Amino acid sequence: MPVKIRLTRMGKKKQPSYRVVVMDSRKQRDGKYIEQIGRYDARQDPSLIEIDNARAVDWLQKGAQPTERAQKLLEISGAWTEFRVARGDVHIVGESKTPAPKPKAEVAPVMLDEIQDEAAATTEDAASEPTEEIAIVEDVVVEETDES
Repeated sequence: MPVKIRLTRMGKKKQPSYRVVVMDSRKQRDGKYIEQIGRYDARQDPSLIEIDNARAVDWLQKGAQPTERAQKLLEISGAWTEFRVARGDVHIVGESKTPAPKPKAEVAPVMLDEIQDEAAATTEDAASEPTEEIAIVEDVVVEETDES
């Protein structure tokens, strides 16, 4: 049975609103449908688009084919993108399925006294230098704002 995601017309004469439905493609436009997954009202400003993305993605994964208009509505609601990500066509940047392996640190013998001496030396140096660094950064920011 060829299943389609398409619109069925509702409303009065010259005041259409639509349901986004899943139905057999051989049925008439306003015939019996399998499931209603959303609605669309183009007459409102802005247009009303309500689609149950989870159900839409489920039907798309089962093989339902959206009509051209229904696909546009699925793209606007985000269901089409969710489907393409689930299918593997689109990869999301910043998220990886497997965590990157951490590099192994080499174990080296270090004396505790040496670490404490280094930490003390860096804190003394850091206490005197930041004021100069801040002044330099402030000068750069001031110069950038003067140029713009």
